[in-house]
Amino acid sequence: MKFLFFSWLVVFVGSWIIYVQYSTYTELCRGKDCKKIICDKYKTGVIDGPACNSLCVTETLYFGKCLSTKPNNQMYLGIWDNLPGVVKCQMEQALHLDFGTELEPRKEIVLFDKPTRGTTVQKFKEMVYSLFKAKLGDQGNLSELVNLILTVADGDKDGQVSLGEAKSAWALLQLNEFLLMVILQDKEHTPKLMGFCGDLYVMESVEYTSLYGISLPWVIELFIPSGFRRSMDQLFTPSWPRKAKIAIGLLEFVEDVFHGPYGNFLMCDTSAKNLGYNDKYDLKMVDMRKIVPETNLKELIKDRHCESDLDCVYGTDCRTSCDQSTMKCTSEVIQPNLAKACQLLKDYLLRGAPVEIREELEKQLYSCIALKVTANQMEMEHSLILNNLKTLLWKKISYTNDS
Repeated sequence: MKFLFFSWLVVFVGSWIIYVQYSTYTELCRGKDCKKIICDKYKTGVIDGPACNSLCVTETLYFGKCLSTKPNNQMYLGIWDNLPGVVKCQMEQALHLDFGTELEPRKEIVLFDKPTRGTTVQKFKEMVYSLFKAKLGDQGNLSELVNLILTVADGDKDGQVSLGEAKSAWALLQLNEFLLMVILQDKEHTPKLMGFCGDLYVMESVEYTSLYGISLPWVIELFIPSGFRRSMDQLFTPSWPRKAKIAIGLLEFVEDVFHGPYGNFLMCDTSAKNLGYNDKYDLKMVDMRKIVPETNLKELIKDRHCESDLDCVYGTDCRTSCDQSTMKCTSEVIQPNLAKACQLLKDYLLRGAPVEIREELEKQLYSCIALKVTANQMEMEHSLILNNLKTLLWKKISYTNDS
């Protein structure tokens, strides 16, 4: 009798957990809704882009495995004309900014309402310029970036930007990840943009989508203790020389976004799940939605009411301090990108590191983690530490097959 009772209890609890997880999955994964919204707008001529016909007419672009972590940020593995990619689509957005969730307003109250019919190309360029000035600051080369955006917006490459293409481009430019992909389109570690339709866009996929661990079915993940999962993650990593090559890639990406051609971008979530690598062990960014322009973040977070420093955080890693005399957040981010990257790489690189460089590697990593934005000559220290780390790692792996 006891056996039957406990068997029934296990079945009941297991079924309840699976039901709850399934309900969560259906809330998170709303690809059909996203496709319907986009295709309705495309078929009525509101939006246009190189991915529209494949998504809505020939259906040669389709959604595969759901990777979404938030209902309003849809993400899927996808296939487009037999090429693998990652499809990202934005759903409805709250009418206010919430620093606990997202920095950027994904969609306006009326979808794809700008630019309006009758807007000239010159007026559209002025709109884009003003947006960049607000996001990136007043820089002398913003006109070059505007021209670059117009080239990307011309999805059919006919030499003209149609109203539908302009509406799609304007919606996409509200998204920091899309802007960063355009700015860094020639950089090795930035995923390539494959196409877009409205504010749905497709980017290249990578074979390995996290620095750590293996992918398990979500039902199995439910029953694995977090401590054991972390141990598993450490076991299922590449060999140390390959980890060193991936780490060098992350350091190079930090260089790309640190005072790049259009200003400094801040990495506000440097968790392992946002970084991946290909079959050659070259680092590829998987998710750049929490990499934001420094000017944009400062403008939005300054003077924010706070009780403590905990109220002055965006994402998980962009922190400013709370001025107790005014009870307002300051605008200066405390930790630079490099320090956050080194924090992530510390355990990753030290585990299995060759004995002859372990002590020096540990010393350099801890010096890197201690970097502060407010320190004197921070930029000089930043460059010195970054170059020293890259040199140490390259020197050790340059004569191995893994390099």
